[in-house]
Amino acid sequence: MSSAPKGEPLEAPATLAAPLAAQDAKMTIVITGQDISLDILAKHMEKKVAPYRPLRSYVGSLDSLISMYKGESDIVSTHLLDGDTGEYNIPYIRKLLIGSSYVVVNLVSRMAGIYVQQGNPKQLRDWADLAQPGLRIANREKGSGARVLLDEQLRLHGISPEQLAGYEQESTNHMGVAGKVAIGEADFGVGIEKAAQMVGGVEFIPLIQERYDLVMVKKPENLAWIEQVKQVLQSEAFRSELRPIQGYDLSQTGRIMFEA
Repeated sequence: MSSAPKGEPLEAPATLAAPLAAQDAKMTIVITGQDISLDILAKHMEKKVAPYRPLRSYVGSLDSLISMYKGESDIVSTHLLDGDTGEYNIPYIRKLLIGSSYVVVNLVSRMAGIYVQQGNPKQLRDWADLAQPGLRIANREKGSGARVLLDEQLRLHGISPEQLAGYEQESTNHMGVAGKVAIGEADFGVGIEKAAQMVGGVEFIPLIQERYDLVMVKKPENLAWIEQVKQVLQSEAFRSELRPIQGYDLSQTGRIMFEA
């Protein structure tokens, strides 16, 4: 091991830089959810929310809120109906983000309901019709907004999940549910209108307009990019990309729905 020449001070050891992966992690914003509107949001954020890089995580609404509580996500999308109040999202957010300061901003509103086969052979018109004996369901996974919507409606109408054949079998997206109905593997499924427009062989029975909101936790280090995200949501450039997509109601897009 060589030593410094006499009379010259030893060089101070260099400070080790944080690993690149760790540095990158600090500059990313994790966005949860599956809707195409979130992909469009991420694209706009790449241009407007510098120097952060948006990352997409395809997680259901309830699991998304749990991941936010654990500090694993930054922007959570949620469409969770509270059957007792008829309110979307806020009752769940209040319970799961205990002790946190957050803002809830509307992304879009959209119709949810049930997919049925062409011609609606089982004549399903309302939630109460799901009590019909012998129905087969294409179900969504636990924690998804569609699964919560179904379970709340079954509870409110006194229908046991055990009555529905296939209740325990799960698909991880709306398209998968609509596809199973289309090919006759199920009599119905719960989902959003847009998936029915993309899958042939199904009809959509609209039953409820759901509010699809974004949640962001207000920490000192988040406040600057939260403001930038809100500006993106309220911009005409962002809305103009959403407007051609069938099934979206943009009347509240960018509106602050709740703040704590």
